[in-house]
Amino acid sequence: MDGQLLVQEHRDIPDVPLLVYHQMLAKCCQMKKPLESVLVGIATVGPCGLVPVAPGTVGSIAGLALVGLVRLSDSVLFEVSVLVALVGVGVVAASAAESAFQRRDPGQVVIDEVAGVFVTVLFMPIGWGAAVTAFFLFRLCDIVKPFPARHAEVLPNGWGVMADDIVAGLYAQGLLRALLWATGSG
Repeated sequence: MDGQLLVQEHRDIPDVPLLVYHQMLAKCCQMKKPLESVLVGIATVGPCGLVPVAPGTVGSIAGLALVGLVRLSDSVLFEVSVLVALVGVGVVAASAAESAFQRRDPGQVVIDEVAGVFVTVLFMPIGWGAAVTAFFLFRLCDIVKPFPARHAEVLPNGWGVMADDIVAGLYAQGLLRALLWATGSG
């Protein structure tokens, strides 16, 4: 029965009792390979992906917080380096999580949302108001999945998990730039 609960579609997650999330977290912590457990923890961004409602939204909020921290460095090179590291580690971690949760692109994996939010605001000197707008635009694009985001999901291993959110982030950045231009803010 536990295995069946782990392979649910992520849109069904809000109906799952909180106890199931504790069981998932326990499963992650009891994996036979310590590296696999660490990678799944990275893929879920700690507890963010294990929340019972809207884990993708929680992961996106974590991404926005990370962007804020990285921007304290005031270094574009550091920002790009963090994004490259997020994508690289995210591909490996998402692959491990797919294996652990026994399904493609499990809803618990939210490192892709973190990277997608990062892409949305990359190279954009914006304040918190625009950052919140960026968050909502990214969530919209991540849910709608404009072309070719849906096609990117079929890439092998963790690449498909990460790629669709990167595409969504690019679309969201385009929308954000257009919105800022239209309102005279950018």
